[in-house]
Amino acid sequence: MIDRMPDTREQLIADIGRAVSEFQDATDEVDEAGAARLGVNRTDLRCLNVLNRHGALTAGALATEVGLSTGATTIAVDRLARQGYVERVRADQDRRRITITITPAATALIEELWGPIEEESHELLRRRSQAELKAIREFLREGAKFQTDHAARIRRED
Repeated sequence: MIDRMPDTREQLIADIGRAVSEFQDATDEVDEAGAARLGVNRTDLRCLNVLNRHGALTAGALATEVGLSTGATTIAVDRLARQGYVERVRADQDRRRITITITPAATALIEELWGPIEEESHELLRRRSQAELKAIREFLREGAKFQTDHAARIRRED
């Protein structure tokens, strides 16, 4: 039997930092594989993910969510529309208002690729207590804000 020293607070923090970095790398690897399977670049994949998560959005709202200029968003939407992944839909009440929607074909492909990940994630999370789930949720929400804040900082310093 290996005699292991108990984890100190600082060791746990360092381990979590490494685990987050490894998780980000693994997520990046999945996204890269998914983008290749769909035949899109990573920016277009981000647009698809946002539309899949939020539903129909105006081009301006999509640009804000993805962090692109409106011009870059238009180019991405054009590429995705040519591939049959999104479509532009005019509002009945105001024909000038156009929303971008993900197509059923794209939704099916996303489900095929990422659905098993979601299912397995749910299985892993079902093993956790209510308190652990709340802690994980809080950590992820804080982490997402932390990351977007630092992305903005890095862009400003560019």
